[in-house]
Amino acid sequence: MRQRPAIVKIAERTEATESTVTIVLDWNDEEHSGSASGPADETHRPRLIGEATLRAVEAVTDGALDLDLAAIATTPLGELRVAMAQIGLKATGEMFVGTAMVADTDQETATVKAVLDALNRRITTLLAS
Repeated sequence: MRQRPAIVKIAERTEATESTVTIVLDWNDEEHSGSASGPADETHRPRLIGEATLRAVEAVTDGALDLDLAAIATTPLGELRVAMAQIGLKATGEMFVGTAMVADTDQETATVKAVLDALNRRITTLLAS
């Protein structure tokens, strides 16, 4: 059995000025998805990806985690680009931070990985019990 949820798919559908991002995660040979909708522009895209990832994580945990995306960003770090996510656990107010290196131009995958990096220990502990 896999220790952590794995990314299966990142999908985006855009209609006029609205975009919907869907993230599908695999956990224990089951797919769990989450979606988020908002403005269809590059400024809002990382937040939509982050929100959709949180909804997928909540699905993986059967709603045991109620999560809030406090911040999401991609920034240069030396010669690299790094995606960063700050996630809040609504029940306790705990904050978690995750990062992932942006490979080539794949900012979407790095954003999902940064969210998962912030939550991996919490998810693993919750799913193991």
